[in-house]
Amino acid sequence: MKFKKFLRILLNIIFWCFTAGIAALAALVLIYGNDLPDYKKLATYAPPVATRLYASDGSLLIEYAEERRVFIDFVDMPPQLVNAFVAAEDQNFWTHPGIDVQGITRAAVGNAARLVGFNVGFSGASTITQQVAKNFFLTSERTLSRKIKEAILALKLERAFSKQHIMTLYLNQIFLGARAYGVGSAALMYFNKPVSELTLAECAFLASLPKAPNNRDKAVERRNYVLRRMVVEGFITQAQADAAAAEELNINSGFTAQMEDDFQYFAEDVRRQLLGRIGRETLYNGGLYIKTTIVPEYQRAASAALNRALDAYNQGRQEKLQGAIIAMNPHTGRILAMAGGRSFSDSSFNRATQAMRQIGSTIKPFVYLAALERGISPQAILQDTPIVGWRENNTLWKPENYDKKFLGDVPLRLALETSRNVPSVRLVEQIGARDAIEVAQRFGVYPPDLKNVNLSMALGSGETTLEKLVLGYSAFVNGGHVVQPKLVDYVEDRYGRVIDGAAPELVEWNDELLPPAVVASSEPLSDAQSLYQMVSILQGAVERGTGKQARVSGHTIAGKTGTTNDVKDVWFVGFSKDLIAGVYLGYDTPRPLGRGAGSHMAARVFAEFMTAALAGTPNQPFAVPDGLTFMRVNRRSGVAAKDDPTGTIILEAFKTGQSPNPAPKPGHTAGGAVVGGIF
Repeated sequence: MKFKKFLRILLNIIFWCFTAGIAALAALVLIYGNDLPDYKKLATYAPPVATRLYASDGSLLIEYAEERRVFIDFVDMPPQLVNAFVAAEDQNFWTHPGIDVQGITRAAVGNAARLVGFNVGFSGASTITQQVAKNFFLTSERTLSRKIKEAILALKLERAFSKQHIMTLYLNQIFLGARAYGVGSAALMYFNKPVSELTLAECAFLASLPKAPNNRDKAVERRNYVLRRMVVEGFITQAQADAAAAEELNINSGFTAQMEDDFQYFAEDVRRQLLGRIGRETLYNGGLYIKTTIVPEYQRAASAALNRALDAYNQGRQEKLQGAIIAMNPHTGRILAMAGGRSFSDSSFNRATQAMRQIGSTIKPFVYLAALERGISPQAILQDTPIVGWRENNTLWKPENYDKKFLGDVPLRLALETSRNVPSVRLVEQIGARDAIEVAQRFGVYPPDLKNVNLSMALGSGETTLEKLVLGYSAFVNGGHVVQPKLVDYVEDRYGRVIDGAAPELVEWNDELLPPAVVASSEPLSDAQSLYQMVSILQGAVERGTGKQARVSGHTIAGKTGTTNDVKDVWFVGFSKDLIAGVYLGYDTPRPLGRGAGSHMAARVFAEFMTAALAGTPNQPFAVPDGLTFMRVNRRSGVAAKDDPTGTIILEAFKTGQSPNPAPKPGHTAGGAVVGGIF
């Protein structure tokens, strides 16, 4: 009787305790369950994912990310990787409802034993589901209210989603050290491989990281603990565990998508451009696929050519010369190579796109084009004779040629091919400084709102960037069309969709993966015949003028040198039919380069790059428009070859109504020099 009475009392106590527990649980749910976050949004989980920048050949350049993350779907997770995390973090994951009653009981007993003096470590009882609830919705504060909310959310998550979906959330969200969030990123960071290639030992190592993600001192010990747990849970055999434990753990110091220094100026320009167009959140967390225009072999060749010239000049000097090179397709504006200095790590200032510098004689083709547009012949005679008493803005000015000599009367072509200053001054005087500068403005070299227009600006004292100068020269060879610099061919979001509005020029490529065809967006900047005459003169500048150092064996090249006063800046811009490049060399704080320096330095950099870029390609002469007549003339006089066969004979392109110069009068040489006399 006494035993039955005791049993009845015990059952009553258990009943009322259970009832009280249920009531307490209901109260907790009522108190804490009403203001819980909306967990249902995890049904369409789209975590922040790193944006990746690719070259034109598909090679990875760099990643942009605030949290380095690579999303991996559950079906792509190696089973041993999932098993390793289950064994290490939540052995009952596949069976519990979100909270682990056995785990809670085990933790409670262990913690109680610790409190009464037994040498047992404190332990928690958070399941993987609870960790998902905490990582997505709650803070890490160690309070009872947070634990209660965590448990309630875990129960709700289990009812709403499959175990596989919860595991996917967990393995893509958890922080695993070294800026890696999720197993996909961690596999790259620690082992430089995708999760599909991880070994058992590497899976166990990743599963050991959640407890101490930034402490690698006991990496092997923690990995082996996970292997032992996997044996206990029946995921692997002891033999497999022993083999994995014997494997050397080759952990990277922290893998990143390390971009070659050669590409960093270009990549930074892309980053700045997209940051302004699509915003920081999308750029750094949107998981974008950015296909850029850069051609790796061109970029390496451009950087190598520039750096060799700078290193040779800077040897033994305190202040270091800087420079830039940029190459693009003159028909599309696609930038194929860009180096803004000797080293991005030393200076991120991009001298190709950010440095405003006087451009010297590289302005002359635009000035001379103004004359050609007015019907002046390429063989029109200009005076290369001293100018005395020239005043501009109350300043007495005496223009001089670089060689300090005067040649008398010279054809327009010869004056530009040899970059003579005095005939250029006289030409600007003839057509007007404002009209001469207008051509440079029309071609985008100078801004349209220039103030204080004067003669010296028409001769190169104005400032612009190397990029704008190259874009201006592009119109010479592309039919006179304005092109905008393009660094990005297209941008895709994480789902492979081309982003509308990310860049105005984004269009679908054709099936052969070739760039889209160029559609002229405006009327030509100049007439085709004048443009060809200019290209022909610039071809002559390379073949026999100041640009001889820019010649490329087996290829038709045109271009122009440029040197500013006191040789503070030197330039060369040149092109083949489908490739244009510009080179600038100078100090960041302008000062003379010194004895022996000149535009030939920039021309040699150009030639080295173009030789590499055009290697293995057929020569392509420049396209000739209709309506031109070609006649052989004496280069020095512009007289028809049959009337003046002495000296160098060249082929000149004449418009309708133009013709060679008259034959020299008896007793005079061509070009105005008296036989036996002096200039």
